[in-house]
Amino acid sequence: MRTRFVMLMVALSILLLSGSVSADALPPHYFKKIDALNATQVVIVTAEHKQSFRGTLSLVEKIDGEWQTLLSDIPVVLGSKGIGKAREGDRKTPLGVYKLGKSFGTVQRPEGIKQFYVQSTKDDYWIDDPASPDYNRWVRYTGNPSKKWKSYEQLHIPLYKYAVIIRYNTDPIQKNKGSAIFMHIWKGPDKPTGGCVAMSEQNLLTLLRMLHPDKSPVIAIQ
Repeated sequence: MRTRFVMLMVALSILLLSGSVSADALPPHYFKKIDALNATQVVIVTAEHKQSFRGTLSLVEKIDGEWQTLLSDIPVVLGSKGIGKAREGDRKTPLGVYKLGKSFGTVQRPEGIKQFYVQSTKDDYWIDDPASPDYNRWVRYTGNPSKKWKSYEQLHIPLYKYAVIIRYNTDPIQKNKGSAIFMHIWKGPDKPTGGCVAMSEQNLLTLLRMLHPDKSPVIAIQ
């Protein structure tokens, strides 16, 4: 029984590292920002091509001064128009390097998650109305949201059972540049997002449990 278990773990390790996308695959200017943010964990998302909503995800970590691949070849879906976000509603996932913000979900904090985690409620919204002073912010509001904003996202939904905020267009917030960019659970491998990065629930949980706030994790999308 123990022998079968060891063989299974070895096979799993090979699967996770097969088709590995290493830190070396990132362009040099990405590393400048990674270094500026003091990040030693990087979630690398690579689209099949700039117009594709399909891609893969890897997690690399700097250990003893060397970048090592911890996860690789995780299938993800991106915005329906590919990558290269420029404005609100263009249905593209942003290119570049961004800090990862807090994680959140509709359920209690899962065991093993080290990131700051908030359990959402039915009164939690992310505002994507460019005319609102709340644009690209999380707001908790007990009134009728349709009377307060022209556009918003409810955060207490099944796709956000687990999610992580990608800090795109947050410092500073620029009106109409794009909002509500997260990593979250996908609808399926053939269902693109409106601009987020989505994957299976199990893969997202695995990733969440490996992220550590002390390593200043970022996401690099290319």
